[in-house]
Amino acid sequence: MVTPGFPRNTLDPDGLPVWIRGLACEDPHHSLHFAHNVEPVQALLALGAEAGSIRPCVLPDSKPNRYTSLPGAAFGGGTGDAATLLAGRVGPWTFVYDDLGFTFDGAAEILSGAGRTAVSTMSSMNGHASLHYAVDGERVEEVVIDDLRLEERLPRMPAELAAAFESAGIADWEDLGPGEVDSLLGMRAACALAGVVLTLDDLRAIPLLMARRNAGG
Repeated sequence: MVTPGFPRNTLDPDGLPVWIRGLACEDPHHSLHFAHNVEPVQALLALGAEAGSIRPCVLPDSKPNRYTSLPGAAFGGGTGDAATLLAGRVGPWTFVYDDLGFTFDGAAEILSGAGRTAVSTMSSMNGHASLHYAVDGERVEEVVIDDLRLEERLPRMPAELAAAFESAGIADWEDLGPGEVDSLLGMRAACALAGVVLTLDDLRAIPLLMARRNAGG
């Protein structure tokens, strides 16, 4: 696997950043957001988190079962039909991880308001994956990872997004054909754009917030 932006210990064997794998349940449908120069609590509220549910998060040592994410376990074993959102700040970028992927559509536009930059990506258990990149409340780029041909798309991308995809590289999955990319590319590219290359232990050292978010917002 050629991933210039990721040291070997920061990716799992499939090519997913290890901190995301550590958070996710087995076979997840999840989303990840990064926003520049916004505080974690503001990002959570912007994404529809229940204000009364926002609280500090200490991640537990393990997940209780294959269906519960690590942030969900921090709520005491999950949040029923609600997603658990986990937020923290790494340098100038705030991340929000959504363990059920409720917050993908429109999130980059919302988080990039007031002149900011944001990126949102989602990945599902059936292999579908997408990435949205937005500046000042407007979506600038929408990338359907399933259909992506990097050699054709990179020259048309904004420079910093193209650089992120190049840093993310392509996983060496045996079933990929010539020119195809792996479905986890969007997660790596989003992390590369924000420069957030972590282990789960690194994540535990960051002040974290968690919140609930219902499917309807």
